[in-house]
Amino acid sequence: MSVRFPFLLVDRVIDYKPGEYAVAIKNVTINDNFFPGHFPERPIMPGVLMVEAMAQVGGIVMLQPEVGGSRENFFFAGIDKVRFRKPVIAGDTLIMRMILIKLQKRFGIAKMEGKLMSGPT
Repeated sequence: MSVRFPFLLVDRVIDYKPGEYAVAIKNVTINDNFFPGHFPERPIMPGVLMVEAMAQVGGIVMLQPEVGGSRENFFFAGIDKVRFRKPVIAGDTLIMRMILIKLQKRFGIAKMEGKLMSGPT
């Protein structure tokens, strides 16, 4: 992955098949750098960072030589139908499964489905 601390939001890849899918986790801790400012009186993980975490897992699927990916040509351009069902707080674990469902190499477009689940560790 080309993302590094403090913006790396994937702790561990637990299942993976290049060009098909990846499952990864993020253990959310009170030490994460976003908690002091979001929100000091009730710290929750910002939704945009959950989306970024999913995009990073999608990058794991795509940025492999056998898929035709490279660090120079992969950009996250958008996401549809995102719903946040409950706040993610310190002590939760995010489980992110990203599945490649369509790849148009000519245009560099990948359509992926992903789920993000949270719960206590």
